[in-house]
Amino acid sequence: MMKIAFFGTGEFAGKILTALLNNTDYSVDLVITQPDKKVGRKQIIEESPVKIIAKQHKLKIIQPESLKQNFDLSILNEIDLNVVCQYGLIIPEAVLNIPANKSLNIHTSLLPKYRGASPIQTALINGEKITGITIMLMDKKMDHGPILSQTKISIEPDDTCPLVSEKLATMAIPQLLNTVKKWLAKQIEPQIQDETQATFCKIFTRDDGRINFTNNSESIYNQYRGLQPWPGIWTTIDDKRIKLTKITKTAAKNLKPGEILISGNHIYAGCGQNSTIEILSAQLEGRNNLPAAEFLNGMRDINEKILQ
Repeated sequence: MMKIAFFGTGEFAGKILTALLNNTDYSVDLVITQPDKKVGRKQIIEESPVKIIAKQHKLKIIQPESLKQNFDLSILNEIDLNVVCQYGLIIPEAVLNIPANKSLNIHTSLLPKYRGASPIQTALINGEKITGITIMLMDKKMDHGPILSQTKISIEPDDTCPLVSEKLATMAIPQLLNTVKKWLAKQIEPQIQDETQATFCKIFTRDDGRINFTNNSESIYNQYRGLQPWPGIWTTIDDKRIKLTKITKTAAKNLKPGEILISGNHIYAGCGQNSTIEILSAQLEGRNNLPAAEFLNGMRDINEKILQ
């Protein structure tokens, strides 16, 4: 039976790992995931979704801080194929080339577009209408290796990052199993990526969620869609930070960029190019996330103020 080493960390990768574990043609003999991390204000140590699944199946797990130094390459000597999905750490060429069948990566964009750490988020922020899954052979450069297969999906106008991720995971599972089968049978000719079409995306920080209200409502709505659930989008009023947890585009209200309009229990904010968003729920720093009607309790004095 084909022996696989799986490299992955997040929820998307966990779904791919589960699919491999449910397939009787392959044996996942080793799981390599990122070290446990401190999360949230209380800095509680959490295990990665991939580690949780691997523990449930009593798989061998290792969590190196780095694969570049002090990593025992011999641990892969019995492995036939590496499968990588959103692992999050650099994998040296020496590690990639140990298995006889090399290393395959599942990437959530149509390479060579959106190489890097945030392809789903970036595609949504940029207003893309189509994305997909690329399965590629890995080499020493990031998301650079030759393509084995690609599958496309449409991005709907109100899709958020979690929704697109779920769609891509559902599509990636049969694509991966079919690609691995054909790759092992030598029925795929890898296709070199067109470097002239390559684009890159970055790791987002909380600062990337700050809204610039001189942008139009379409741009701000795409920012909201792409940065869900983290870091989310936010602004300030009276020097207090407000996270806009749910927004929508709406008819223009003739407001200046950032200007607030309260109408009944509705909260509107002006955007660039005479466009407007409606704030459906929000969270003032230090308080709970609330729907607009509850958020306005005791805060109706924000009418006509400017969000910064």
